[in-house]
Amino acid sequence: MADGLFQKLTDGVQLLLHLTPKASANRIQGLSETADGHIALKVTVTAVPEDGKANAALLKLLAKTWKLPKTSLTVASGATSRRKVVQIAGDPAALYAMLIEWGRTIE
Repeated sequence: MADGLFQKLTDGVQLLLHLTPKASANRIQGLSETADGHIALKVTVTAVPEDGKANAALLKLLAKTWKLPKTSLTVASGATSRRKVVQIAGDPAALYAMLIEWGRTIE
């Protein structure tokens, strides 16, 4: 299932995720299928969804989990929505391989 989660771009990788703010813990909960058939990463953060705090907490959690610099991650779309697309800048082939391997651990 992780193979459909990440998409290679010319300058990195992107993924779809569903963010739940104001949760009891910062955590990656797993994978789910969206209503339109896409695969999304389910993530919760304790931060509130105002002034970009939840998005910042999300990017910090993902960077720490994947041991990547926070500056390489951006919210490409969905900044004010629970459904977001996160883009990770870098070598697409290397990032994709690392993320696919990581994704297999959460299925």
